[in-house]
Formats: sequence, C-alpha cells, structure tokens
Amino acid sequence: MTSSPEESTDSLILHSTDNAVSWITLNRPQAMNAVTWDQREKLIALLAAASADPEVRAVVITATGKGFCAGADLRGTPTDGRERIPGDVARTIRLGAQRLIGAVLDCEKPVIAAVNGTAAGIGAHLAFACDLVLAAEEAKFIEVFVRRGLVPDGGGAYLLARLVGPQRAKELMFFGDSLPAAEAERIGLVNRVLPAQELAKTAREWALRLAAGPTRAIALTKQLVNASLDADRTAAFAAEAAAQEINMTTRDANEGVASFVERRTPQYRGL
Repeated sequence: MTSSPEESTDSLILHSTDNAVSWITLNRPQAMNAVTWDQREKLIALLAAASADPEVRAVVITATGKGFCAGADLRGTPTDGRERIPGDVARTIRLGAQRLIGAVLDCEKPVIAAVNGTAAGIGAHLAFACDLVLAAEEAKFIEVFVRRGLVPDGGGAYLLARLVGPQRAKELMFFGDSLPAAEAERIGLVNRVLPAQELAKTAREWALRLAAGPTRAIALTKQLVNASLDADRTAAFAAEAAAQEINMTTRDANEGVASFVERRTPQYRGL
C-alpha cells in the first residue's frame, strides 16, 4: 500500500520534542506502519537532527495502531523507469535499509523503541537497533524475509547474531516464525514487556531519566558497546581510554565528580 497524495510525510511521521525527549511516531496504522521511502528519509533526518540538537537528550521511536512496523513498503520508492542492472539491488539496500539502521546505531542520543505491536522485517531490525526496547504484551517480532524467499537486510544478521548469538539468530531467520514479546524478552531481544496501557508511560519515564543524565557520557558509552563486538581487546581498551579522555572534558563529567565530593545530587545539562 502506498501513501495517497494528500498524505504528507509530516502526517505519516509524527514528531514532537518534550522535556528534551524527541518523540518519533510512525503513523500509517492502516498499513501496519510499513515504511515508505519518504518516511525512511524523514526518520533518518530526525535522528540526525536529534544528534545535532543540544536541546534533545533522548529519543523514543513508537507507532500508532496495532503494528509497530510491518517492514518496508517499496512500492513508493522513486524509480527512473530503466531496466534493473547488476549493482542496483545492493545500492538500494546500502542507501535505504542500511542507512536507516545505521542512523539509529549512530545517533548520539540514546534511542528507546516502544514497540506497540507487530515488528516485521526491517521493522523488527528498527527496534533491535535501538539502545533499549520496550514491548507491549501483544507485540511480536517476525524475521519475515525467508517467507518471501529473501535474504534479511537492514543489518538483520549483524544485529541478531550480536544480540542473541548465531544459533538463535539462524533459527529466527531460517524459519521466520512469529516471536511473542515474552519470548523476545527471555532471549534478550527486549528489555521489558508491559501491558499495552503502560507502554507509553514507561517509555516516557525511561526517556526522562536518560534526558536527565550525562548526555555525552551516555553517547560515548553507546559507541563503546556498539563497537565492542567488532574489536579485539587491545582496540576495545584503547577506545575506552579515548572515550574517558574525551568525556572528562565535558561539563557533566566535572559536575558528576564535584557532586560526589560535595555529597549532593548532580545536575546534568547534557554538555
């Protein structure tokens, strides 16, 4: 299903900033929030903007309706009408799904996924790329690619192998079975499973805690964790030392140390 001409990207991706939290909401409930080309580009732009905006200190990605994201809706993808040639598919994946997942992983602010319903294909990977994942009890995750005879994209093999190990990742991707939220929590794909009515409330509470924290320290911690599984011990230790060096130049680090010495609650400003 493609978006109709009267549906603007602004209506299909809702965005607001509240108490230093950037709320990004997929809003195509009639299509189970399958992501169009325009929506993808808007998501990438909003994540980049969150990184650059000192007034934003945490991000929440969620959705309206019964689905979190049913995957990619490629029928709205711009085309020049020419016959496909070798290299086109790889380029499309590289500039499309991989850019979206990379935008989440590279966002300099912590990103929470509040998964309200079905997350399938790239929609599941969008959730798994987030730093923290909250899921409603009704939510489920589906590696749908094998059902269509496709190889997983959007960093699926990269993300799943690191989150649950290669054997479990292969099971999910080879069979494409629906994974209930409770099972996703049990194997480590989800941080918390909540009644649907508590999802937004808990996402807000977690986001506000993150927004009140030392933003640069959290960003550097995110970078260290994300890079750790791709690095040997020497590289990981060097990155850790460099991150500490950088962080100790921030106001928040100095505030944290001073508040400890003075036995008071730190007041972090994200700087």
